[in-house]
Amino acid sequence: MGDEEDFTQLPLPDQFAHKNWKARKGGYETATKDFKVAQPNDSLVREFTDGQIWKAAVSDSNVAAQQEALAAYNAFLDASGTDGARKTRGSTVAGVVEKGLTGRPAAKQAAQETLLLLIELDKADPVIEELLPFLAHKQPKIIAATLAALTGLFHAYGCKTIEPKPVIKLLPKVFGHADKNVRAEAQNLTVELYRWLREAMKPLFWGELKEVQQKDLEKLFEPVKAEPVPKQERLLRSQQEAREEAAAQPDDAGGADGDVDGDEAGEIDLEPEYIAVDVFAKIPNDFSERLASAKWKDRKEALDDLFTAVNVPAMQDGPFDEVLRGLAKSMKDANIAVVAVAANCVECIAKGLRKGFTKYRSTILAPILERFKEKKQTVTDALAAACDAVFMSVGLADIEADVLEALKSKNPQVKEHSAHFLVRSLKTTKEAPSMEQTKEFAEAGKKLLTESVATLRDAGAEILGVLWKIMGDRNMLSHLDGLDDIRKNKIKEFCDAAEVKAKWKPKAAAPPPKANVAPAGKKPALGAKKVAPVGTKKPAAAPRIASPAPAEEAPLQPRPTSRPAVKAPAGLKAPGTGLKPPSGLQKPGTGLKAPSAISSSTASPQRHGVVFDEAPQLAAPKSGIAAPGRGLAGRPLGKPALPTSPSRNPEPASARSPPPQSALSSIERQELSELRTTVELLQQQNADLRNDKLRTASAITELQNQNAQLIEDHTRDVLQIKAKETQLVRARSDAESAEERANSLAKEIERLKREMGRLGRGRAPSDAPVDSPGVNGSDAPRPSAYGSRTYNVPSARAYGVDAYAGSGGALPSAAAATVPGDGEGKENIPDSTTASHLRFGLENNKLNSAAGTPSAVAPPSRPLSYGSRGAQSPDEGLPSTLAHAPSQQQHSYRSSTSVSSSSGGAGDGVESWRRAAEVTQNLKARIEMMKARQNVSRGQ
Repeated sequence: MGDEEDFTQLPLPDQFAHKNWKARKGGYETATKDFKVAQPNDSLVREFTDGQIWKAAVSDSNVAAQQEALAAYNAFLDASGTDGARKTRGSTVAGVVEKGLTGRPAAKQAAQETLLLLIELDKADPVIEELLPFLAHKQPKIIAATLAALTGLFHAYGCKTIEPKPVIKLLPKVFGHADKNVRAEAQNLTVELYRWLREAMKPLFWGELKEVQQKDLEKLFEPVKAEPVPKQERLLRSQQEAREEAAAQPDDAGGADGDVDGDEAGEIDLEPEYIAVDVFAKIPNDFSERLASAKWKDRKEALDDLFTAVNVPAMQDGPFDEVLRGLAKSMKDANIAVVAVAANCVECIAKGLRKGFTKYRSTILAPILERFKEKKQTVTDALAAACDAVFMSVGLADIEADVLEALKSKNPQVKEHSAHFLVRSLKTTKEAPSMEQTKEFAEAGKKLLTESVATLRDAGAEILGVLWKIMGDRNMLSHLDGLDDIRKNKIKEFCDAAEVKAKWKPKAAAPPPKANVAPAGKKPALGAKKVAPVGTKKPAAAPRIASPAPAEEAPLQPRPTSRPAVKAPAGLKAPGTGLKPPSGLQKPGTGLKAPSAISSSTASPQRHGVVFDEAPQLAAPKSGIAAPGRGLAGRPLGKPALPTSPSRNPEPASARSPPPQSALSSIERQELSELRTTVELLQQQNADLRNDKLRTASAITELQNQNAQLIEDHTRDVLQIKAKETQLVRARSDAESAEERANSLAKEIERLKREMGRLGRGRAPSDAPVDSPGVNGSDAPRPSAYGSRTYNVPSARAYGVDAYAGSGGALPSAAAATVPGDGEGKENIPDSTTASHLRFGLENNKLNSAAGTPSAVAPPSRPLSYGSRGAQSPDEGLPSTLAHAPSQQQHSYRSSTSVSSSSGGAGDGVESWRRAAEVTQNLKARIEMMKARQNVSRGQ
């Protein structure tokens, strides 16, 4: 043990490079202690400003020594500052990541602090560039450690200090890693980035993730959405210095130390970066000739080829003048398809060139705005997209002239779309417009408020509302004074609903120039007070305080008391007489007049003039008196005489009179500051009252609108009720008429039922025997009867169709016959055709009787129809049955039958057969129709 080598005697560089890990560990510990008390210019610090020494130290193979090496490196960085970080970070970051971040917990913490210090001392970009290659390392633990380190860096410095885009682009790759620890750290890093960027980061990587990964991240994002916007927790050295400087400034000198944190550094640019492409090689050489073709298809094809060439995210700058002139000419093309493709080409070129498109703005923007007269939606959408791309390339100030000119157009379409373009530009601009621009835009918006078209009025109100949102009440209320409450409320609604990216900030008054004027005074002692206006009055206070005799200070006070004495004529003589008495008599007088002098806040120029006139009178006797006791009045007057001529002595004396004025001016300044504070308070109260008035007027208007809406709803309800009542009245009337109709139909049905009842009673069969006639035509008595008062023609069975269907005997011909009725003597068979059919049926019954068939005639079950022969209408009578007739009538029927038999022949029989079949079919159809009518009437 005693033979062990003492490594502490070796120089530190030798201990750092020693083979024994204990020697290296001891050297690291010693270096840590020395660096904590070292200065940046010490030889020890300069000696270790070598990246190779620290590269071997932070990558030490012994974990215990490596932990101490990281602590020593952190102490060195703290001592060396920015210079040491810049010279060593290129060599040490790799070892810190591979050895430190994957080592023991203490080593991990020291390695994380190393990365934080390297960023703090200079900037973040070089450190991030060194870390990103480790996200593609072969060992998953190194990838996970690097992701964890990046999470800590973003948590400490935020996305405004560390550029997030390079890291976000690599997220899909690490999310696809096979190791679960790598994916877990990737999720943690993504959530940390989401804290700063929110939804703006998604377009850069979201589409490359799997759906499951997106759902998992959305769940992790939910708690973050409720958190406030994070703030930078650790400041760079440059930011710390800026904060210290801001803290050293007086409060009224700007004191905006809140901006040092970087919260107001502007929005984070998350636009994807693309490689610029040279598109001129892809543009056809004959583009201009084809664009000047007389055929619109050729022009459109030329523009399609141009669109294919320029449709790239970024392009190299070049001579696009001729191309843009051709596109501007295409804006006036008569074919809307050509105009739409030209607008798409302008949009691509503007997005590809970015700031390089500024020189082409005057060529293309005005024709695009003029073409807004087109009413087709697809064309106006393409033109609007082109205008937006132009604005993103040039800015608000460059489009101002063209937009204001378009707002003066006579075409309402051009005005409306130009106003909408201006609104979109104001919402997306990141720089608030100047006061002159605000005034011009406000005037244009107020002109649109007077338009007769409602859409133009709304567009004007929206312009003023967005301006109000950006510029605030202080700058916009003056532009809205001449408007009525209704328009103000409309503008206020647009203001509340607008989402803008720019906010007007008042430029702080520059007090440093005023402070610089104060040290320019004659006495440097006044520079410490930094009060420029009072700097000329303070020098008189120094001689008064520096005077050796205190008795001389009291007599100095009568000079301000002489001012009120000047007002009285006797006061002019009093000084002359007052000089002769002893000084003790003057002191009481001066003591009484001093308060009055102090009570007067300031002396007016007229009072100064009186003092100036009075001073020579007082100076004349004092100049002639050689007694030293009179020096109390001669001292102030004598001092100005040194630098100037004797004739000018009174004027400098009055100029040197500010000692009392300095006291009064301090009181005055205090009162003035109080008055200014009061004025500011009153102005603030006045502004609050105006805002309250606007809010109250808005609430009143809203209530009026609600009242009008309620009145309109009430009127609509009343009209609906009246309409329902009218419908009810009509429905009641229809119901009454339907009821009357139903009653009449019911009566008719009852009448028909009674008639059918009577017909049923008349169908009673007779018990008398019926003698059927022989086949050879011999007649026999055949009883038949009619059981009803009114009869229709019998059915086909009554005519004996079934009986004579197969017989070939002679059939009777048509003959006139009448059927006797009841006591009323009605005649139910009006023409000879019907009588002939009836006789034919009776004869057939005779034949059936002779053949042994019952002679009863079946009652007809349906109404009869007589076809085209002019038979009786079915409504003129009711169906009847033929029963057994009395014996008195049998003879007439037999005689008619015999006549028919004798006169008929074989030909007449066939013809009668055909006619009978035809009549039968007509009768069946008519009967069905009458039954259908009866069913309908019963249903009603």
